[in-house]
Amino acid sequence: MTNRVSYAPQDFQKMCKQAERDHESKKLVVLMERVKRQIAERENPGLKTEISKVVSTDSGFLRLPSRSAPFER
Repeated sequence: MTNRVSYAPQDFQKMCKQAERDHESKKLVVLMERVKRQIAERENPGLKTEISKVVSTDSGFLRLPSRSAPFER
């Protein structure tokens, strides 16, 4: 027999809200990095090629689904 942990409804709701906050904070971090990169590109147009090379390798990692993505909830 396996013992299952059953959370109280309030605990489950708290966990869901915390997960949503974590997800939103990750999206905020990605957005801030994108803005920093855009500012750096505007200030130093010569660095644009170097930055774009680094970003192109990580671009799949940095993209997060939008809130309108199907099956997100």
